[in-house]
Amino acid sequence: MNFRRSLDTLSAGPFSATATEQDREVLNQEAFHRVISLERRRTERSRKPFVLMLLDMGDRLHSEATGKSLTKLLGAVSLCTRATDVAGWYKTDSVIGVMFTEISLEDRKTIVSTMIARVSDILRRHLNLEQFSQVSVSFHVYPEDWGQDSVKPSNPVFYPDLTKQAETKRASGAMKRTMDIVGSIIALVCAFPLFVMIAAAIKATSKGPVFFRQRRIGQHGRAFVFLKFRSMYVGNNAGIHKEYVQQLIAGKAERQPSSGNGNGVFKLTRDPRVTRIGSFLRRTSLDELPQFINVLKGEMSLVGPRPPVPYEVEAYDLWHRARLLEAKPGITGLWQISGRSRVTFDEMVRLDLRYARSWTPWMDVQILLRTPGAVLLGEGAH
Repeated sequence: MNFRRSLDTLSAGPFSATATEQDREVLNQEAFHRVISLERRRTERSRKPFVLMLLDMGDRLHSEATGKSLTKLLGAVSLCTRATDVAGWYKTDSVIGVMFTEISLEDRKTIVSTMIARVSDILRRHLNLEQFSQVSVSFHVYPEDWGQDSVKPSNPVFYPDLTKQAETKRASGAMKRTMDIVGSIIALVCAFPLFVMIAAAIKATSKGPVFFRQRRIGQHGRAFVFLKFRSMYVGNNAGIHKEYVQQLIAGKAERQPSSGNGNGVFKLTRDPRVTRIGSFLRRTSLDELPQFINVLKGEMSLVGPRPPVPYEVEAYDLWHRARLLEAKPGITGLWQISGRSRVTFDEMVRLDLRYARSWTPWMDVQILLRTPGAVLLGEGAH
């Protein structure tokens, strides 16, 4: 059914609680959250958007008066929705949600504005002024816009499963953060002599700062300043890397020649922007040492997915975004110990998701113990 047409045909007639109960099943909070999560994953594959409408009546639903308001509100919801739309408690006895699926969103702003006007009109006609003033209506469109210039923290209403997962792993999450703080402090203290030597080598071989600062995208789309030892000449053009990365994400990039076993890597290996000392730093992963500062600040973890630059996120397919939602970015991870740049981009994302969904503190310890060997062997590094 065309969504715009369904809005135009909303009924404005009287209704009863009995009709509402017959026509509209309201799912409990757990079931409705599960529906949201499943629909989000379906959209990641089908690219068919959905709209989540939330009607928040606050914390005053337990009195008799607001109980009657709730009955009227459920009746109004029935009038505002199609038979195929799913209604349920987003927050038990406080927030009602309705999921509109199979819609066309060529003009998001126009359609959402139309929805707001129609729903508000029906609520005004079927609730008194006091009841209406208690209701806060919001609309949330999925997928969200994550362009290069508009990357922003993701909307948590679409991820109740991740919120629940974070709550159940709160203790282990605190342990992970403790490991990050202790590990980064130890690494920074022990690597201080290396910092001094690398800084001197960079300054002696090329003009420019010692550190390379770049905007990267962290968990939930939050941007932060990513630190590395500078391995490129100052004033270089990022267009070469951007073009290759977009081809890589689209599955069109070819393996580049590399030293080692001859299989090649999915990475620029003859990059004219890289300095002589920079090539050595990249090959040995020593350029990554300043990221322990990012870990100490809480922007990264010792273990997790690698944080992308904004133009990488711009090229992501919808399902690729999950790697930024389900785990904090890290210095090392399953990708680094599983072939690094020798695997395709999609394989890298699957490794990141596998890590995020099966993570334990012991898994972090195992990855950290295997990382030095992967660095010494130079598997996929360039």
